[in-house]
Amino acid sequence: MKLQVPFIQLPISFDAAALAEEVSRISEDSWRAHPDGIPGNSALTLITTGGNPDSDELSGSMRPTPWLEQCPYLVQVLDAIGGTWGRSRLMRLSGQSEVTPHVDVNYYWREHMRVHVPIVTTPSVRFQCGDGEVNMAQGECWIFDTWRRHRVLNESNDERIHLVADTVGGERFWDLLANGRAQGQNRPGWAPTRVPPRPGQVPTLDLENVNSPVVMSPWELRDHMVFLLAEAVPVPQLAAIQQSLLLFSRRWQALWSCYGESREGWPRYRRLLELSWQDLRAKGIDGVQLKNELGFARALSSYIFDMALADRDTRSDAARLDRHGEKPVAAIPDAPMPARASQGDSVFDRPVFIVSPPRSGSTLLFETLSGAPDLYTIGDESHQLIEGIPGLAPGQGAQQSNRLLAADATSQVVASLRERFLQQLRDREARAPESIPVRMLEKTPKNSLRIPFLKAAFPEARFVFLYRDPRQVLGSMIDGWQSGRFVTYPHLPDWKGLPWSFLLTPDWQALSG
Repeated sequence: MKLQVPFIQLPISFDAAALAEEVSRISEDSWRAHPDGIPGNSALTLITTGGNPDSDELSGSMRPTPWLEQCPYLVQVLDAIGGTWGRSRLMRLSGQSEVTPHVDVNYYWREHMRVHVPIVTTPSVRFQCGDGEVNMAQGECWIFDTWRRHRVLNESNDERIHLVADTVGGERFWDLLANGRAQGQNRPGWAPTRVPPRPGQVPTLDLENVNSPVVMSPWELRDHMVFLLAEAVPVPQLAAIQQSLLLFSRRWQALWSCYGESREGWPRYRRLLELSWQDLRAKGIDGVQLKNELGFARALSSYIFDMALADRDTRSDAARLDRHGEKPVAAIPDAPMPARASQGDSVFDRPVFIVSPPRSGSTLLFETLSGAPDLYTIGDESHQLIEGIPGLAPGQGAQQSNRLLAADATSQVVASLRERFLQQLRDREARAPESIPVRMLEKTPKNSLRIPFLKAAFPEARFVFLYRDPRQVLGSMIDGWQSGRFVTYPHLPDWKGLPWSFLLTPDWQALSG
């Protein structure tokens, strides 16, 4: 899963010695060598399809293997992290070995985060991800950006063992992530909570039962397209490819509206997939790269064309099986890549955000500019569009005001935000965009507290600061507050005074009374 930073440490830790003692009781012949014989890499499966310890399948109901059932503290660790768990395993790396550089491009890891808990390790084990590098200490809990090139180097003579568990998240997990710490971030007072073993307790885990589509919904299909187009390196043929993908998504939605998952429609879905792929190949999709230096066609095939329809056994081993740690087609060589052109946003062309205090005249400026041709807006302020995303509204997680920082722009939040805007955009004639990239105009006074967040979500954003005489602004705000017509948060806890109006500033509690 793509993250905004290479590494995030979660505020929870475990007794590595107790975990190592559990693991040591499992026989050596239970460990599986790498399927391609890569030296020094072996694994012990913990959660697999059907609980079969020899299964590498990525789809189907996930169940514990006999090895996990022998390790109650490992079960407690997974329960404490609080995810809905998919493929999970212990990964062992012998001394003087490495996990070779690669990027995880399989459909399964588009929305799965990989959790690492080091059980046996040394300070000389180096985990590299993009430009970041970290030594994960025993008992810590980390996630990392699997969409960046990553590798692990064990430069000691001792083996390294990590718990490596895949999850789409969960209630406790998201709370932990909201309070996580990016590598190198200085957060005074931050410290992980220690979770010791609880003898005799074996909690029931939330396990995946649904993890691949029978027929992919048009909304999921469009989400993958938007994500990959935003990751594409601009080349001349990209505009034609965008047009083809837009047409393909509309035709897919028409079939979905007619058939849904009904087998009656499967031949037509398959025909559309085949014709669309031929069209994309003809328009040069094989010559398009992504910013992480993978091929656009490889990722698009993994996310959509290999997975959109389960009509027959057409999925390759690369699509069906967990080959984590191998050097797949998507692996990146160590040699430097040639210089590339500037990497632009393939979906939002220099979106314009008007930022100002409330009552500064932003509505007048917005309505004037929105009459321009080829400019798209959502037609109103984006309060619910943004705050409707879990974790972004005041009172959710760590959010106590309307301020949002770059760290709040997680990959899942950014994907949801961009899709929400794209779906609601209309031009001056109330028409939806027919192609991308689009030029968007947005104005919401709260966004004056969100500039780092918006810049992270929209890398090419332009910010127009609207100035009005502060005396006039304050006078208008006082009148508006007293009128009760601009109430935004009527039930703030322990607030004394008129109901809160306009944007919610940091440290608003100090103004009570």
